[in-house]
Amino acid sequence: MRTRHFAQLVALSALWGSSFLFLRIASPALTPLPLAGIRVALAMVTLVIIMRAMRQAWPWRHWRELLVLGALTVTVPFLLYAWASIYLPAGYSALLNTTAVLFGTLAAAWLKEDTLTPHKLVGCALGFVGVGLIVQLGPVQLDGPTIVAVLACILASACYGCSTPLMKRATTRMEPLAIAAGIHAAAILILAPGAVWAWPKATFTAPALLAVGVLGLITSGLAYWVHLRIIRHVSPVAAISPAFMIPIFGVTWGHLFLGEELSSGLFIGGALVLVATGLVTGFNPFKRWLAASPAP
Repeated sequence: MRTRHFAQLVALSALWGSSFLFLRIASPALTPLPLAGIRVALAMVTLVIIMRAMRQAWPWRHWRELLVLGALTVTVPFLLYAWASIYLPAGYSALLNTTAVLFGTLAAAWLKEDTLTPHKLVGCALGFVGVGLIVQLGPVQLDGPTIVAVLACILASACYGCSTPLMKRATTRMEPLAIAAGIHAAAILILAPGAVWAWPKATFTAPALLAVGVLGLITSGLAYWVHLRIIRHVSPVAAISPAFMIPIFGVTWGHLFLGEELSSGLFIGGALVLVATGLVTGFNPFKRWLAASPAP
C-alpha cells in the first residue's frame, strides 16, 4: 500500500468516526427511516452534481449489481446503525463496527480476492484488543432492545465487510464515482416507501438537520466516492481497515466537542490499532527506506 492511500484511509476513519456522534444526535429526533432516507438522498444529490460536472455517464447496464451493492453497503447498514444509535452509545457502535474487518477478511479470502495470512489474523486480533481499550466498555443493561441493537450493529458490519470484495470487483467495470452515485440511487429507491411512511413521526430540530446534513453530504456522498477510488488500488481487506481506526476518532471528537473524558485506553489502544492496521493493510512506512539503505 502506498503512503497516500494509507493517509486517505486514515482521513476516512476520521470522517466516519464522527458519523456515530451525528447519528446519536439525529436519530432520536428524525427516527431511523427518515434519517436514513434523508442521508441517502443528500449523498445522491451531491454525487449527481459531481457526475454532471465531470461529465460521467450513469452505468445503467449494471443496475442489478448496483441494486445489490446499494442494499448491502448503504440501505441495510444506514438503517440498522440509525436504529441502534437510539439504544447504544456512540462508542459501542463504533467498537462493534470494527467487526467489519473480520467479515471483510473472511469474505475476501472466500471470494479469492485476497489471501488469509497469519499477519492479517494477528492484525485482526490486535485491532479488536485496541478498540476495546479505547472505548473501555462499561456496564450495559442487557435488556431486549440493547441486545437487538448490538446484533443490528454486527449485522450492519457484516454487510460492510462482506460487500467490500464485491465493490472491489465492481471498480473493474465501472468508475468509482458512478458506483457511488448508483448505489445511493438504488438505496433511495429501497428506502423511500418506509421513509415516507415514517415521515410524520420525525421531529426536524436544528441539531438533527445539521447532523444529517454532514452525514449525507460528507460522510456518505464524498467519503464513499473517495473510498471507492482507494478500493481500486488496494486489497479488499485494506479497504475495510478504517473500521479499526474509527473508534480512535470517535472518542477524540467526543472529547473535543462534547467534553467527554479521555482515558489511557485511547493512547494504548490507539497504538495497537495503528499496528493492527499496518498488519492488515500491509502498509510499512519504513519499507522504501530500508530498501534504499546500502547493505552493510
